[in-house]
Amino acid sequence: MKVVSFFAGAGGLDLGFEQAGFDVVWANEYDKDIWATYEKNHTHTILDKRSIVNIPSDEVPDCDGIIGGPPCQSWSEAGSKKGIADKRGQLFYEFMRILADKKPKFFLAENVSGMLLPAHKEALENIKQMFTEIGYELSFELLNVSDYGVPQDRKRVFFIGYRKDLKRKFVFPKGTTNENKVTLEMAIGDLKNSALPAKEGNFTNGIKCKVLNHEYMIGGFSSIYMSRNRVRSWDEVSFTIQAGGRHAPLHPQAPKMTLVAQDVREFKKGKEKLYRRLSVRECARIQTFPDNFSFEYKSVVAGYKMIGNAVPVEMGKILAEKIYSDLSSLKTKEGLNKLSKVNGNNVIEKLQEIVNKVTA
Repeated sequence: MKVVSFFAGAGGLDLGFEQAGFDVVWANEYDKDIWATYEKNHTHTILDKRSIVNIPSDEVPDCDGIIGGPPCQSWSEAGSKKGIADKRGQLFYEFMRILADKKPKFFLAENVSGMLLPAHKEALENIKQMFTEIGYELSFELLNVSDYGVPQDRKRVFFIGYRKDLKRKFVFPKGTTNENKVTLEMAIGDLKNSALPAKEGNFTNGIKCKVLNHEYMIGGFSSIYMSRNRVRSWDEVSFTIQAGGRHAPLHPQAPKMTLVAQDVREFKKGKEKLYRRLSVRECARIQTFPDNFSFEYKSVVAGYKMIGNAVPVEMGKILAEKIYSDLSSLKTKEGLNKLSKVNGNNVIEKLQEIVNKVTA
């Protein structure tokens, strides 16, 4: 089955789908800092480099599924929280515009748990309703990827829809590691003695890294960073891998930080040298990227960003395997646009109505 991917980033979700047996024939990513990484690791996929806003639906290849993770900053608890009032939040509707015009068998969209905040309740309900009107049986769930073999606490919402004429509804698979988590020791224990600090200015060491991309960001830690413990032990899962190196979790070789006042912590005295950020490769392992996946960058900052924004490969694979099992044997008829008259123009018209209401 053929898949196209939007907001592809480095391609964690795409790789998960490929591992499950799908053919990712075409992908779209607008951030030029990611292009080299995507093309290096996804050699059989055509990469479109335009903004999704500028892509006509008829220029997207015909496919069995559309997948992607629309930008999350406007929905995030740590971000602007502007939701649909933010241009980035509106890109969810561009994803639905193309879905409405192409009407493949299925879609998958991923986003941050911040979409569930009360402030976004109406916007979220509008998005769910739009998927239904386009012609899909929608399944929606908040998942913690640590329940699915990924060694980090990372809660994300997944929208998965099967076209209504298929008469199937996606049922989220149960977690495989709800009790017995994949720990930091299991994920990165073998890398503990081979990391390099980035060069001055946080430039890459390049081929000097004995393990590909195994280098960590240098520099001080902000008061915000020092307000909480940032160390998880070897026998725990990692904190969420974020899209910024400055806020990367600390390596588990260090003791947990000491609380000295409300919202103020410090490194344990005498152990300061043990505190370093997780390396780019360690973060990639925690996001379940394979070791031969090469992140291409000049500054390690870009490496952390690509990895933190990705859907963990293993999470993508598990969901993709279920979709493949559900749909690969189905035989469908032509002319299925009759199941819904909603097209991409209707989606954008609806978006404009909502934005006008929110910003009035």
